[in-house]
Amino acid sequence: SVDSVLLAQNKIIPGGSASKEILVTAYSSSLDETDSTPFITASGTNVRLGIAAANFLPMGTKFRLPEIFGEQVFTVEDRLDSRFNDRVDIWMDSKTDAKEFGQKIGRMELL
Repeated sequence: SVDSVLLAQNKIIPGGSASKEILVTAYSSSLDETDSTPFITASGTNVRLGIAAANFLPMGTKFRLPEIFGEQVFTVEDRLDSRFNDRVDIWMDSKTDAKEFGQKIGRMELL
């Protein structure tokens, strides 16, 4: 989407007041949702609360989704399938929680 391209081109500056609406989904370490190493992120770390997957942000990018998660800070340490360049995917410790979360639209604040 256009918003993803703008983020990828650093049109939103971390630490600034700019933010963008983004599609937010959730995933777990289920084998049907991941590759053959479901507990290891694309950056080589172990999954844990606060991990996010996004294709349009550099690894290590920190952000908040205040309307959905309050002050919780997320770090991009994982990637999604290449067809999902329009969203951020939040890791959850159970498939049930991820399914119940569903899809939401939230304002992303880059830190």
